[in-house]
Amino acid sequence: MYSRQYEYHYHKIKSSVFSCMQRQTRRTVYYLALVFVTTLLLTGVYNAGMASWENRPQPLYRSLEVVIQSFTTTGYGEDAPWQTPQMNVLAVVMQFTGIGLILTAVDVFAVPWIRDALTPSAPEVAPELENHIIICEHTPRTDAFIGELDARDRNYVLVESDPETARDLYERGYRLIEGDAETTETLANAHLESAMCVVIDGADDRSASIALAVRDARPDVRVITLVEDADLAQYHSAAGVDDVLSPRQLLGERLAEHLPTAVTTEIDEGVTIGEDFELVELTVSEDSDLAHSTFAEAALRERFGVNVIGAWFDNDFKTPVDLDDKLQPGTRLLVTGEPDQIESLREITASAVRDFTAQRIVLAGYGDSGRAVYDGLSGSGSRLTVLDIEQQEQVDIVGDARDPAVLEEAGIRDADALVLTVADDTTAVFTTLIARELNPDLRIIVRASEEDDVEKLYQAGADYVQSLATVSGRMLASTVFEDEEVLTYETQVNVVRLPAGGLEGTTLAEEDVRTTTGCTIVAVIRNGKTITEFDPVKFTFEAGDEVVITGTDEAITQFEQQFRP
Repeated sequence: MYSRQYEYHYHKIKSSVFSCMQRQTRRTVYYLALVFVTTLLLTGVYNAGMASWENRPQPLYRSLEVVIQSFTTTGYGEDAPWQTPQMNVLAVVMQFTGIGLILTAVDVFAVPWIRDALTPSAPEVAPELENHIIICEHTPRTDAFIGELDARDRNYVLVESDPETARDLYERGYRLIEGDAETTETLANAHLESAMCVVIDGADDRSASIALAVRDARPDVRVITLVEDADLAQYHSAAGVDDVLSPRQLLGERLAEHLPTAVTTEIDEGVTIGEDFELVELTVSEDSDLAHSTFAEAALRERFGVNVIGAWFDNDFKTPVDLDDKLQPGTRLLVTGEPDQIESLREITASAVRDFTAQRIVLAGYGDSGRAVYDGLSGSGSRLTVLDIEQQEQVDIVGDARDPAVLEEAGIRDADALVLTVADDTTAVFTTLIARELNPDLRIIVRASEEDDVEKLYQAGADYVQSLATVSGRMLASTVFEDEEVLTYETQVNVVRLPAGGLEGTTLAEEDVRTTTGCTIVAVIRNGKTITEFDPVKFTFEAGDEVVITGTDEAITQFEQQFRP
């Protein structure tokens, strides 16, 4: 049994779903209403005109007949010709109105009919599958997750309730079925009985309702949901969800870590690969001893024993780095090594001066991500000004972040950093442009909702951008494959564990993995033991080996296409 409050959400979902099902008839209703109102209006005007201008009063039904004849271009009967210019103008208006209504009717009725006749409908039953993943509802977040699945050649079935969306996705090659995931029939059509797990990413209340339906149909299947509002996670748990993920909150925490303060620096937590081996992202500060030196001069491997996987230069990730590349302030290094080696490098890359208490930070957008940023900066000594479109607790300035006057009121000209977690990417782009113009030295950190907008935000002047869709996709992949593949989802470079596959019987030098794929093999797992030191020329991969690789999404995909068995 679930609570009365949850029942409210459940019935609210049912009402919204019913409303969505009626969308396809709205255009028809609106068109018929337009025809009805236009006909009555012109009938009244025509009837009055015949009496006043033509001095030929007639019944309303007679005027209605003439209006319909004009709309349908079947003639005007005995009323034509008219003697006054007013009535002739009115006749022309009725003719053009009739043509407009006919063209509108074609768009409302004929075009959808032709499109439906020529476009294949999305299937309602998936092909026979086993150990697959069922994804309920399509969003940019699940789209990123599907990209992770495609890269790993994992079977999935996407369940989409909106017919037009389902048809469009089906034409684009998605493996999906059309149907309502809340129904037993649709879940059976997605072969729930043989699925590995179910991932749900709809509206928060609808997702909980789908989870109830899934749990009722198959109690033992693993259910994972994503929530927009972290406060509603309890309802998902009550509905039997195994893992409730809040990517907005996670991303907010990550954005806060990219602001140097008295208690946090830009140094990220490492990814543990073996007992004494980890992968870490470090940022070179302005007054670091490494700043402005080349990689050859820095001699990181000789001095610290670490391996440099790659580095971000002006938001572009480069792997491998060239010895003459410069370690400019803000350069982010991706390195592997033992904890003591990492710690030694950490000390020299970080700023020698830790007093960041004078940091003045403007936070625009106080949703889940914004609250996570706020919590992450609380107690840091920074002077934080919160800007949001709505009045809330902790919000200092209420207004549109795109308005220069609002930004100035928030103190953007004197601020050291701006964190943008606003509702949509278009707003973020305009705000970034305006903020950069008002304060050229400002550090701008942005949360993007969709991966396609990341480059736009960099072009607008952002210093660091992280995509909610990408983080969500990796977060899902990390949760689904927690025991086998994805090791981290928090950085812009993926770290995964995969079977050595096509590398069996060869060496790294022979395959030249880094050059051909852009990936770096940082460890080999053999018989449960993690090997981090191996000679690229002499070390030979064996059957059953697994590799821990790091690289961009494109590089990971290239590696899997080339070496996955």
